This record gives sequence, structure tokens and C-alpha cells, in this order.
Amino acid sequence: LSRHLPAEAVVVSSDLIRAVQTADAIAGGRERLAPDPELREIHFGAWELQGFDGIEDQTLLRAFWETPGDICPPGGESWHQVSARVDRAIARLRAAHPGKDVIVVAHMGTILTQVQQALGLSGYDTFAHKIDNLSVTELHWHGDRWEAVRINHCP
Repeated sequence: LSRHLPAEAVVVSSDLIRAVQTADAIAGGRERLAPDPELREIHFGAWELQGFDGIEDQTLLRAFWETPGDICPPGGESWHQVSARVDRAIARLRAAHPGKDVIVVAHMGTILTQVQQALGLSGYDTFAHKIDNLSVTELHWHGDRWEAVRINHCP
């Protein structure tokens, strides 16, 4: 995977162990930034680690996935909240490393927040995109907008 990524990039990850381990493994000689908790996966609150069938409020569960936006799992965050959190982290990274490639090792929901922006999709349509483990989603910043170059590419 590492050889398919920009050699001069900086590498950052969420602070969750699987992302940290992956970032450490692909960093090679690249600058490794401290893990950033704002790059974590969406917080599902009471739904965390539950299968769909294990969630009592099936109406709320369906609403969360079918009309993502302000709906929150109990004790968790909404799609809008996770998007705002990740947007802050990405804006910080862009400001700290202008003109430089940044490799972000993160999670499906984290990645999808930025895919949504790049493609101008609704939350519902964004969830149709699959993000596999160890896949590469390449987004380029053009001063005022994102361009999606590759989504879920598995080298």
C-alpha cells in the first residue's frame, strides 16, 4: 500500500488503534503527525458495536441511515456533527501543510464525510459508497473545492 501513496506526504491518523497501526505501517520515511481524535469514526453511542438487529429502536435506526443529517444515535453523534468534526480536522491539516500531500488514515464514516463534499452528494447518496479496509480514496483540494480522483481504490 505504501508504495502507491505520495512519497513526500505527511501521514496522520485517527487515534483509534487500528488507524494508528496502519499509519505507522505505511509511514516509511514520511513525516508522521500525532494521531488526531477528530479523525475518529462516527460515534454511535448506545449503538456502538451492536448489529442492526440488536438495536431496539428500529425506527430511529432506519431514520439515521435513510435521512442522515441531524438524527443521533442515543449518546452518539449525528452525520452533521461528525462531518463538522472531520471538516475542522481537515481544514487544520490544509492550513498547517499548504501545498503538501497529506495521507489521512481513517475510517469509513470519516472518509465519507469528505467524499460527500467532493461529490456534492446528499448524506443518503454518500452512504451508497463503499470504503474497504486499506483502500485509497484520493481527493485533491483546488483552493475552494475538493475533486474526487479515486474512491475506494484497492491497489
